Amino acid sequence: MSKVTNATENPFYFILTGIPGFETSHIWISIPFCCLYTISMVGNITILTVIHIETSLHQPMYLFLSMLALTDLGLTLTTLPTVMQILWYDIRKISFEGCFTQCFFLHGFSFIESSVLLAMSFDRYVAICRPLHYATILTSQVICRIGIAIICRCVLAVLPSLLLLKRLPFCRSHLLSHSYCLHQDMIHLVCGDIRLNSWYGFALVLLIIVMDPLLIVLSYTLILKSILGTATRTERLRALNNCLSHILAVLVLYVPMVGLSMTHRFAMHASPLVHVIIANIYLLAPPVMNPIIYSIKTKQIRQGIFRLLFQRTVH
Repeated sequence: MSKVTNATENPFYFILTGIPGFETSHIWISIPFCCLYTISMVGNITILTVIHIETSLHQPMYLFLSMLALTDLGLTLTTLPTVMQILWYDIRKISFEGCFTQCFFLHGFSFIESSVLLAMSFDRYVAICRPLHYATILTSQVICRIGIAIICRCVLAVLPSLLLLKRLPFCRSHLLSHSYCLHQDMIHLVCGDIRLNSWYGFALVLLIIVMDPLLIVLSYTLILKSILGTATRTERLRALNNCLSHILAVLVLYVPMVGLSMTHRFAMHASPLVHVIIANIYLLAPPVMNPIIYSIKTKQIRQGIFRLLFQRTVH
């Protein structure tokens, strides 16, 4: 089979995979997927609308939450076209450029989500451990700079890995094992030397998948040390309750992320269905669960949603 390094030599494409073993049931499987995508979009748009409308929510904590909602919305819209076109119309081909573009946004939004959760842990640390300096430390300008830094960090992290991948020859099967383009999946189709890619991927894992959770754990260690040393029992419970939504969001992101990484690295010969299920959990769980978590556990968001619905009902 001839080597292909770009889409100019021949019209090169990848072939995406639906749910292995359930191809004849795709139309039925599309129903829960459609529901999950709808929940994700409606939930995150609602969160953004409430934060925009309620001036009392124009605070650092909720500005970071709006970043998280925007990221989840971007992640949802990145995978929705290819997933639903496979389930509805069995359209499985995706162009070389289209696949790399989807891969960039998919991993980019995933890393942005990790960075936003790290920023939110810093917000909780300042709010609980330095409450008197909260307003002076986390000003609007500082939050804006943090947002720009997060975007730059993730673009600079994801782009080199894709450029390193694009330079290599794709001369094996065109068949990918998911309904969207993952870097871990695409690199298995390369027949060239991938040592540089592997080392860069390892550095990326240390930089984001390992360092971000460690820094989040460090933030909560300092928070626990502060509230256990000075606060009363009631204040401790209030402080921990304020952090619960963020802790759940962290678990919803990192548990599937670690599971997906371990599966691709150590369980390559596992059933294709296992890989597909874990990948779908990794990409759908945060956008679907985060709006639900923050709507249930955050009183101000819950009240804002109620006012938004009530006002619409009145009008």
